[in-house]
Amino acid sequence: MRAGTGSVVVTTEQNGDSVRKFILNSSIISAAIGGFSAIQATRKGPRDWRLILMWVSWGITLALAIGSVLQDDDEARELGDS
Repeated sequence: MRAGTGSVVVTTEQNGDSVRKFILNSSIISAAIGGFSAIQATRKGPRDWRLILMWVSWGITLALAIGSVLQDDDEARELGDS
């Protein structure tokens, strides 16, 4: 397993898996849209404590999305090994 250039990109070369499982996952897409919203709020909105909470919330959402993709992949591999 090797880490890619981005913080989200993880690929395994053993079974030909690719980044596709991350890109096509709906939770990752939601997190990306949330990140875009946070960027827009940072550029156009006031800089106060709510902005910090927005970025923390986005980070947690992204971490949970990545975790769910990895967990689904692990469960699929366990079912395949049985």
